[in-house]
Amino acid sequence: MDKSFQRRRNVNILFLGGAKRVSMAEQIERAGKDLGMVVSIFSHELDECEPIASVGKVIVGSKYTSPDIDAELDEIIATHDIHIVLPFIDPAIEVAARCQERHPEVFVPVPSADVARNMFDKTLSARLFEQLEIAIPQTYTPDCIQYPAILKPRLGSASKGIIVAHSHDDLKTASGDIAENYLIQQYIAEREEYTVDCYVGTQDGEVKCAVPRLRIATAGGEVTKTETRHIPQLETAAHNILKLLNLRGAVTLQFLRDLDTGHFLLMEVNPRLGGGVICSIYAGADIPRMILEESIGFNAVPAKDWNEGVLMTRYMKEVVFFNDSII
Repeated sequence: MDKSFQRRRNVNILFLGGAKRVSMAEQIERAGKDLGMVVSIFSHELDECEPIASVGKVIVGSKYTSPDIDAELDEIIATHDIHIVLPFIDPAIEVAARCQERHPEVFVPVPSADVARNMFDKTLSARLFEQLEIAIPQTYTPDCIQYPAILKPRLGSASKGIIVAHSHDDLKTASGDIAENYLIQQYIAEREEYTVDCYVGTQDGEVKCAVPRLRIATAGGEVTKTETRHIPQLETAAHNILKLLNLRGAVTLQFLRDLDTGHFLLMEVNPRLGGGVICSIYAGADIPRMILEESIGFNAVPAKDWNEGVLMTRYMKEVVFFNDSII
């Protein structure tokens, strides 16, 4: 073990769309220090003036839908001797999966490109969840909607473009072909929303952690207040879903709890680190350490005894760019 750490004392990590993930970068640096590693953060962005620049080097590049993105990332990996690639936005997950196929020497803890593509497409993922008999809100077709209903952009993220329809007239605000562009589901007004922060070992397939958090407050799809909760039913459901979908690495599961029935329903699966995972890390699920351990070929140590009732709230902090410096 000592030799492996010695071989990779300096670890270069490439974030894909890490723009605001300053806390995560700091947590990875902390985990690296605990393991005797010096971590350097690079982040592929559309704009050089992103908060992540306060803790790492921003590399300005193309959108993840660009036909040149694979070649672009290949060059970045070679130029900066990248050891680990981590996606932080949904369109980057499939790109990261393809990167994994081309660069087996680089640690990219994501599922296959096919799985990533299915999870990003809400219509395909809902269809898959139903086939696997995973409990989800009832799905409707445009000609058979029961109101209220929620319309989610098929390829959307961060709650952008969501429509809650209480009548047929509300559908007029939808963009383009509803059947083609949206997933239409039952809208459950009386509910609680939960995130489960997970990590599945890339070496042994073991679920290293599955930590439920109540989403208390959000802004723009991002959690601003959240608290860890031990919920055996939800933790068991998370383990089963991770295995059924053959997921690996960091995974964020989104559930809602129907307060009328008490049932937990899966909303979506994001095979990446979520923004609120910092709460679970402080609760004892050290996912950054798991990633670094696995990057050098070791099985990550599971986090079984994480703490319930850890509350995280967030505030805005400024990063100011001058001509020759950042504060």
